[in-house]
Amino acid sequence: MQQSICEATTRTTLRRMGYNSRRPHWVPLISTTNRKKRLQFAQAHQNWTVEDWKNVAWSDESRYLLRHSDGRVRIWRKQNANMDPSCLVTTVQAGGGGVMVWGMFSWHTLGPLVPIGHSLNATAYLSIVSDHVHPFMTTMY
Repeated sequence: MQQSICEATTRTTLRRMGYNSRRPHWVPLISTTNRKKRLQFAQAHQNWTVEDWKNVAWSDESRYLLRHSDGRVRIWRKQNANMDPSCLVTTVQAGGGGVMVWGMFSWHTLGPLVPIGHSLNATAYLSIVSDHVHPFMTTMY
């Protein structure tokens, strides 16, 4: 067909069909291999009781930004209030920095929270495990 329609008509039609413009949710990229491993883990543990899970400790690392989020910020303001201090988001050069930490927890208690001052490669991760996981698990279990 050689007919064209305007963008507004397309948006209106999509809204009438129940679609709305939204930001997508951000989810971690999981490889096919890891997706299969996660499914195998879930299937192997699907019949565990709460008592079984009480004997598990969980760990993860995370980065926290000190000045702002990684996402876009939205505000509601009046047309001429663009320089009102309550409508501004401050910025700093180089992003303002952040901190990376590794931590663990179990049903019974929180474990150590370890600041990571460098990149977390396999050697650094194994060092954290030997320095923190073993003592925590020995104390708890």
